[in-house]
Amino acid sequence: MILSNDYYDVITDFPIRMLEESNTDLCYANIENLYNVVYFSRLDVLSAESYFFEYRSVPKLYGLMQAEPVAAGFDPNSLIVSGITQVQRPPLSLTGRGVVVCVIDTGIDYTNPIFRNEDGSSRILAIWDQTVQTGTPPAGFQYGSEYSRADIDRALLSEDPYGVVPSRDENGHGTALAGVAAGSNIRSGLVYQGAAPDADIVVVKLKECKQYFRDFYLIPEDVPAYQENDIMLAVQYADSFADVFRRPVVICLGLGTNSGDHAGSSALSRYLDIVAVKRSRAVVAGGGNEGNARHHYQGNFNSDAAGTGSVPVEVRVDAGVRGFLLELWGNVPDVFTVSVQSPGGETIPPLRLGITDSITYGFVYEETQITVAGALVERASGEELIQLRVQDPTPGIWTFRVEASGTVYNGEFHLWLPITQFLSAPVYFLESSPYITLTEPAMAQSIISVSAYDSSNNSFYIDSGRGFARNGAIRPDFAAPGVDIFTFRGKESGTSLAAAITAGAVAQFMQWAVVEGNDTLVESRQIKNYFIRGASRSSTITYPSREWGFGRLNMVGTFDALIGV
Repeated sequence: MILSNDYYDVITDFPIRMLEESNTDLCYANIENLYNVVYFSRLDVLSAESYFFEYRSVPKLYGLMQAEPVAAGFDPNSLIVSGITQVQRPPLSLTGRGVVVCVIDTGIDYTNPIFRNEDGSSRILAIWDQTVQTGTPPAGFQYGSEYSRADIDRALLSEDPYGVVPSRDENGHGTALAGVAAGSNIRSGLVYQGAAPDADIVVVKLKECKQYFRDFYLIPEDVPAYQENDIMLAVQYADSFADVFRRPVVICLGLGTNSGDHAGSSALSRYLDIVAVKRSRAVVAGGGNEGNARHHYQGNFNSDAAGTGSVPVEVRVDAGVRGFLLELWGNVPDVFTVSVQSPGGETIPPLRLGITDSITYGFVYEETQITVAGALVERASGEELIQLRVQDPTPGIWTFRVEASGTVYNGEFHLWLPITQFLSAPVYFLESSPYITLTEPAMAQSIISVSAYDSSNNSFYIDSGRGFARNGAIRPDFAAPGVDIFTFRGKESGTSLAAAITAGAVAQFMQWAVVEGNDTLVESRQIKNYFIRGASRSSTITYPSREWGFGRLNMVGTFDALIGV
């Protein structure tokens, strides 16, 4: 049921007995008695449209947050400017010793020498490969295969390692993040060093999304996409490695999505907030690469519409686009509707939707189909949501006219298109805003959220997501190097690399605080504020900044702040 495309996945926060008593064909996985991921037959659902618009409960899809690698030699500048190299050396000697760094991503190349000790044994504590079903799942989980350090060491001694541990990272993204966060050159013969080279490593290789999710979200077949529920279960697995006061866990997420209210209300964001405030835990997430993608529109009836009662939002759609989802989020107590005009001039009238409702329109002269769904009060955020699924759009300029019903109070509304890699060809707003472009889950309040910058010249990374959250919360917390970061594949850029560097820095701090007993009660919120106090700041920038948060990561500054320098 968990793997089958014939079963829907749902994230619930109500007692499972309510479904068990319904005689529905299902199974479920519990997440710390907070959520249940339920897998039930698609035959028990009246329509796909009704399923997909149970918005809070349907898993969102997340993509990878990095650009293509460019061949290059090792450059330690990103670690030096972040103060990481300096605190690796005596007297602090912070190398992540005793800390577990967990990377939830595309897996890891466990044969790579940067993940091995001097004696050839593995530094990887465990791998949960959700894609391999031939082994034994982790205790308490129902799919995938878990491989221990002993399994990996046995594989490394074998002539056919993948015959022993058949877990691979075909993409390379997860291996790159793990190397940046915790790689080591002890055995590799390469000039290479990660931020926390003595940390233990735990890896979750996420399984790809089910086909019906890919079809509904209109995502190209060759693009990696991962379900929210699989990520949540991976976080629960990572959390299980924590040993309070002795062995802390740092979770690194280099994934993102434009789905959601951009205020931290998604199930994943809320669960990360719960994990992040546990003692000896920290969660780090990159802010995505959507800052320059033109995928966010911000409107305000009190300023834009000049009393006309409607705001035209124009979207350019290139040829070859399979389709896209467009989400509109409004603020209480305003009520909005959306009408649509195609490039050929055909129109869809504004539709007022109830609690949860949807309707599909076809065009006479065009092949496009548009499903409009909405909730006046979306269950997780409490705000109005209108979702438009545009399938086989005609190339050209589409106009989505936002109208206000009744008296306008706040007047502000936002629209988001999917992240860049989820589109088969360019789709963008003609008048866009680069702000509030951090991807989820970087909007979660208790985690450490980072944007990216170029450490070679201290310029902000143009593609990095920018804050703040839609509700005005200060995100990101700070910026970390994310341009031309050296990985085992060469130089790579993206906020996922900034998250990996930050996760390694957090592991360094966790060694000092928890393993060495200087602040054994520490968790994400305290670490975030330690890092904010020590961040490098420029006199020409006002903080907090939508780009920089409270400054640039600086581990030396963090420890200077601790002693009052």
